[in-house]
Amino acid sequence: MPFYITRGNYTSQGLSGLVAKASDRSEAVSALLTAAGAKLVQMYFTTGDTDFLLIAESPSEREVLSAMLAAGGSGAVTNLTTSLALTTAEMAGVLQKAQSVARDYRPPGH
Repeated sequence: MPFYITRGNYTSQGLSGLVAKASDRSEAVSALLTAAGAKLVQMYFTTGDTDFLLIAESPSEREVLSAMLAAGGSGAVTNLTTSLALTTAEMAGVLQKAQSVARDYRPPGH
């Protein structure tokens, strides 16, 4: 099953909630993803450009995106980006397919 990585930031409202009632947010995030048909693999608080990183397992991006839309709509998080994550073995298959497809591709002007 595919893995998806989501990064994002807490809004001032979200940060106020975290400070007012410190809790393990992975429980709430796991419940949200489960309700959408996905599974939380791991959640990290991060430093730098984003405040958190989630790794979810899901049949498709639709489940993860619906959960992130619900979270974003709450006003507690913002700047959500979700990316498909591929293992090195999966990427090797993609590269083999690209090699096959590239043989017949002609760039503009050729």
